[in-house]
Amino acid sequence: MAVELTRLTPAAAAAAVLRDADPAWARRFVDELDRAVRTEPLVRLIELWGLSNVAAARIFGVSRQAFTRWLRNGPPVSRAGAVADVASATDLLDRKVKRERIPAVVRRAAPVLGGRSLLELAEAGDTAAVARAVSEMFELRRVQA
Repeated sequence: MAVELTRLTPAAAAAAVLRDADPAWARRFVDELDRAVRTEPLVRLIELWGLSNVAAARIFGVSRQAFTRWLRNGPPVSRAGAVADVASATDLLDRKVKRERIPAVVRRAAPVLGGRSLLELAEAGDTAAVARAVSEMFELRRVQA
């Protein structure tokens, strides 16, 4: 069914799923889709940056146990900005850097980051600076000037 649904527009796929579903099942289905969408950036962060759950938890200033709950249930809304910052940086790194090099890139200290690495910036809680720094890494206007 998944292959068939992906050939439809999202609205048509939703209509097809809901056509025969009872409302309680449909709500659980939507909840599960929502959870999967909210946890995906966290999974990508761990995989692409080469982090343990403990290291990823440090980025968000939470315990390993709390971060594990985030992976299961999605992060709280109060952390949406930080998750979005790190997801944006991760997506750009994934597009511009070979995947096997990303762990080294995020751990390498850089003079433009005050001698710190992207990972150190993230662990200090400055996820907005991480997103800006990664964006500036690939800013062509800066290189051409």
